[in-house]
Amino acid sequence: MLSKPFENPIRVWVGMGFPRQLNTVVDAYQFATDWCGNSPEQKAAIRACKAALVGDIEAETARGIFAAFARKKDILIEDGNMPPPYWKARPSHV
Repeated sequence: MLSKPFENPIRVWVGMGFPRQLNTVVDAYQFATDWCGNSPEQKAAIRACKAALVGDIEAETARGIFAAFARKKDILIEDGNMPPPYWKARPSHV
C-alpha cells in the first residue's frame, strides 16, 4: 500500500484560516479521517482514498472525490482563490 501522489496538490483551510497542502492520497485520507463529522461526502472521500491506496481506483479519481468533500465543507482553496491571511485582512483600527 504505497501513497499515490496527486498530479496537483489539494489545498484546504484548517484551524483559524491556515492553508494546508495535501500532496498524496495518504495526506487526503488522514485529513478526511481526522475531520470532525460524519457526512456522506466525508465517507465517500475516505472510501475513495482507501480504494486508491489498494489500487482499485486511480489517485486522481480519489482526488476528485476528496475535492468534492472539501468544496462541500467550504474548506477547498480553489486555484487563484487565496485571500490574505486573517491578520492582514483585518482593519488596523480594530
